[in-house]
Amino acid sequence: MLFYVPNIDQSNFLPDEESHHAVKVLRLVEGDPVELVDGRGNYYTAEISFAHHKKCEVRILEKIENYNPLPCHIHIAIAPTKNMDRIEWFAEKVTEIGVGEITPLLCDHSERKVIKIDRLEKIVVSAMKQSKKATMPTLNEMCSFKQFLKQYKDFAGKKYIAHCYEQDKKSLVKDYVKGNDAIVLIGPEGDFSEEEVRLAIENGFVPVTLGESRLRTETAGIAACHTIHVVNEM
Repeated sequence: MLFYVPNIDQSNFLPDEESHHAVKVLRLVEGDPVELVDGRGNYYTAEISFAHHKKCEVRILEKIENYNPLPCHIHIAIAPTKNMDRIEWFAEKVTEIGVGEITPLLCDHSERKVIKIDRLEKIVVSAMKQSKKATMPTLNEMCSFKQFLKQYKDFAGKKYIAHCYEQDKKSLVKDYVKGNDAIVLIGPEGDFSEEEVRLAIENGFVPVTLGESRLRTETAGIAACHTIHVVNEM
């Protein structure tokens, strides 16, 4: 069983929720083996040294640094859907695939203007453990579209905007170059406004298509993340 222990370098006690799960749910006892990740790329093998449902202590046996690293830093900036279940599903799946950063975008056509990062964080932690990753994706607070463009104006990697307007667009799978860090902008259910597309292009974002099908917002975000992984595996 894999546990998330972000402060393992400071304390050998599992967090309260993880302690409860280990002792009350899984019925682990002293001497039982466990696996730990700290969300910063480190993986640990350990054993229970003190089984308590509020303060479960472990003894570290081995530390592996840079465990199961991502091939590059993938940043998906996405306009949250009106239905939170769908954006939560997106966050779960891109974490399983392997994403470095997620930023909720506030766009001209956004239907959801507020998002609770705490709820998304719990989903991402669960997905990180389920997929046996040691690095926790960065979850940023919601950011306006224009502010995001300004913040990443000098980003050194590849910058893309996926939209549905009839204009020349490159294929993400063909334009992305293996090993490069990447940002992909994914619009709301009503798509980006034409002004937003224009501003993105002016700020160095390349318009791309994710295929022939018209995808839902959350599906497009997942498809973009997966596409970049596929290219890195070629």
